[in-house]
Amino acid sequence: MTERQKDRPWLMRTYAGHSTAEASNELYRRNLAKGQTGLSVAFDLPTQTGYDSDHILARGEVGRVGVPIAHVGDMRRLFQDIPLEQMNTSMTINATAMWLLALYQVVAEEQGADITKLQGTTQNDIVKEYLSRGTHVFPPGPSLRLTTDMIAYTVSHIPKWNPINICSYHLQEAGATPVQEIAYAMSTAIAVLDAVRDSGQVPQERMGDVVARISFFVNAGVRFVEEMCKMRAFGRIWDRITRERYGIENAKQRRFRYGVQVNSLGLTEAQPENNVQRIVLEMLAVTLSKDARARAVQLPAWNEALGLPRPWDQQWSLRIQQVLAYESDLLEYEDIFEGSKVIEAKVDRLVEESFAEIDRIQEMGGAMAAVESGYLKSQLVSSHAERRGRIESGQEKIIGVNIFEGTEPNPLTADLDTAIQTVDPAVEARVIAGLEQWRDSRYQPPFNHPRPCKALERLKEAARGNENLMEATLECARAGATTGEWAGALREVFGEFRAPTGVSSAPVAVPVEEGSALAVVRHKVDLTAKDLNVGKLRFLVGKPGLDGHSNGAEQIAVRARDAGFEVVYQGIRLTPEQIVDAALAEDVHAVGLSILSGSHAQLVPDVLERLRVAGATDIPVIAGGIIPNGDAEQLREAGVAAVFTPKDFDITGIIGRIVDEIRKANKLDPLEVPA
Repeated sequence: MTERQKDRPWLMRTYAGHSTAEASNELYRRNLAKGQTGLSVAFDLPTQTGYDSDHILARGEVGRVGVPIAHVGDMRRLFQDIPLEQMNTSMTINATAMWLLALYQVVAEEQGADITKLQGTTQNDIVKEYLSRGTHVFPPGPSLRLTTDMIAYTVSHIPKWNPINICSYHLQEAGATPVQEIAYAMSTAIAVLDAVRDSGQVPQERMGDVVARISFFVNAGVRFVEEMCKMRAFGRIWDRITRERYGIENAKQRRFRYGVQVNSLGLTEAQPENNVQRIVLEMLAVTLSKDARARAVQLPAWNEALGLPRPWDQQWSLRIQQVLAYESDLLEYEDIFEGSKVIEAKVDRLVEESFAEIDRIQEMGGAMAAVESGYLKSQLVSSHAERRGRIESGQEKIIGVNIFEGTEPNPLTADLDTAIQTVDPAVEARVIAGLEQWRDSRYQPPFNHPRPCKALERLKEAARGNENLMEATLECARAGATTGEWAGALREVFGEFRAPTGVSSAPVAVPVEEGSALAVVRHKVDLTAKDLNVGKLRFLVGKPGLDGHSNGAEQIAVRARDAGFEVVYQGIRLTPEQIVDAALAEDVHAVGLSILSGSHAQLVPDVLERLRVAGATDIPVIAGGIIPNGDAEQLREAGVAAVFTPKDFDITGIIGRIVDEIRKANKLDPLEVPA
């Protein structure tokens, strides 16, 4: 037998970062020693949304879902003893991507690195932030300019860097079908490439270099045949668009380059051990087919629906990749699906339907126009609502959730307090103290940074004009400016943006048929409104803090609307004070708070206390999100009427419980409504 040329393994990463730069640095060095071949940096929400750790909106969010990076000193500590010239670093950062890349470049220069050798990726996809993840800051126009400027800068100065990682991952998390995931990602790519071409910053003959540095970050769900076909379709569509629309002749430059994180949305809190086989199947979707194989893979951990994974959980996910790459014969073969009629037919259909949706978006004026009109968001909310309806009806089966629910006691979660990693609440105070010390001492030895005022004024001046913003941003980084100062300067010039929620325009996903569960709840809503002598029950759905994962809140809001509530939903990023003010102004009968980032322990009691001070203790507060059992107990003791977590998948049942809590708070008799 002749020796086959093995394909090289993909980059193996673990999405990681928490607490402080020092703690994250220790974690990175440990993971690299275990055989991880690249870094994937998770930043905390204040860093992602351009706030310093001591901003009012940052409360409860510091170091929770990633590492806080406020200035070049933090970036130095994050990568201490990690030679950046030899590293491939992915940074999951969007609205503030230019700032974090500037900090990274400055630290690399301090290490003595040749910046033309730096390799890595900044996610930098603002469209999916408007649609699904919610860490946007600026309006679409200025956001696109920041992206364009970064692409133009990196092509000239950091040629091995991927300045944008067009990210369809979160679109699937927000309910996108495979066709929507392809079409919306490709429409984003078209918007970005058109902007770069039209900016005049890159000559036409270098557009091939721009296309060659654009990468994608996709999601792979458990329907792994469909997902594998989706990846083949992605590659064909990208090849055609770059050749026909942008005239890229070099096939190597047109190659579809993508990394993947497999689907966290499908991970369950119930029987979480089943998540391991889900993760394996999802990984196969993006590795089995050589012609559509990911070049970088990061896997979630089995316990992510419960809370923050521990280092051991992340190691388990890394070992899953290593077993496939090094023990199996997967990498020894050419594409094993070549010539399959079934696969070809599925891919052809996905390509055709995706182009039809891309054309529809182009007719609207492109991706940015489709964001501002609310079209893309309402389509996603609608798709997600339909999926939830299929799960609730049992049409879509999820093991351990709506089928085969009986289980033996789980040794992995016998002690839930040690089955996940917790972030010490004292971290926030330490980070804030460090930030204050930096602000006071950055001009003095050993740092000797120039005062940042001049650099920030220069940034604002550049933003008001049309010069590339990267040089002014690097100047701010070298001057020791903070994340909040950089973003604050641009907020002054560009303003902020509140994205459409998609809730009001989402169609009814679960019809109210006579005798159905929703019809029963709707009857309870009507009777309770009558008992309270109001036209309609009013329900405020609030997202306090910086957590932009709005899928759950949107689905609750849509179902409450369909059950007969008047719903007040103002979108993401609100302070407890704003939520309570809205609850009082709208005279609501219940408040629902949705938080997935772990800040519930601080923000939910704050809402309760403000309602108490306002004398509105008759408004029940409901909490939902990834809330560990111990925290849920504490919230109930603090006065929360009910706590719902991912295991509570029956949304109609949740709305029914909310009606019950409204009746209890208003001292009405419980309703026994026959089904």
